[in-house]
Amino acid sequence: MAVLAERYACFLLDLDGTLYLGEEALPNAVEAVAKLRDLGKAVVFMTNNSARTGQDVAEKLRGLGFAADPGEVVTSASVTASMLAGRGTRSAFVVGGRGIRDALSEVGVEVLTGEPARADCVVIGLDTEVDYPMFRTACLLVEKGAALVGTNRDAAFPTPTGSWPGAGALLAVVVTTTGVEPEVAGKPEAPIFLASLDRAGGGIPLVVGDRLDTDIQGAGRLGWDSLLVLTGIADRASLEVAAVKPTFVGDDLAALFEEAPNAAG
Repeated sequence: MAVLAERYACFLLDLDGTLYLGEEALPNAVEAVAKLRDLGKAVVFMTNNSARTGQDVAEKLRGLGFAADPGEVVTSASVTASMLAGRGTRSAFVVGGRGIRDALSEVGVEVLTGEPARADCVVIGLDTEVDYPMFRTACLLVEKGAALVGTNRDAAFPTPTGSWPGAGALLAVVVTTTGVEPEVAGKPEAPIFLASLDRAGGGIPLVVGDRLDTDIQGAGRLGWDSLLVLTGIADRASLEVAAVKPTFVGDDLAALFEEAPNAAG
């Protein structure tokens, strides 16, 4: 029986909690990605983090020992921007970092600041410097008719010191205040998975990640296989009670080179 790495044409890899944690590469991650490349497999780095640009992500990966090119990176920011540009969105008030702001500007969407009277949409992403006035402005714009868009629903993201609030937690503030449900581009929604497969050049994908509610659920919705690694958010206790199961489970990315890494029930 072939090892996992030989069964799929491309590998859509999550970042935080899968390849690295904080500023440290996770065990066996660098070696596993290098082996995939040696086998001629397409690799795409797929992240819900909207605060960084593709260039930022590639630079961080290279600094941790991974071979990575910005063209191999798909972020929820780039997918959100493409989605909005495709429907003719002209302006957006943004709660989010440089990644989503740059992505929107690059596709011709005006990023509004301050306290604008109107906006075509309000975009919520990860923003570690958000304050109350920004939330207030976002909510008022949505109440006036601006579409509400979230880069992703991640309530938290893993760090060496524990879980920190994610974009989903910030999005929840606006949803709770306005009662408006957002459109979301990032995992587990389909747009980021489809964009990542397209970036990989097509073929049969394996989605690899550490979260049941994003990586694994999104792959399952599309009928794609997945590998859950236990290096980030999910652990065996959460897996046992999860409604959505991965195809495979491994302690870390070394599982890609095993024949049957604990197939999930």
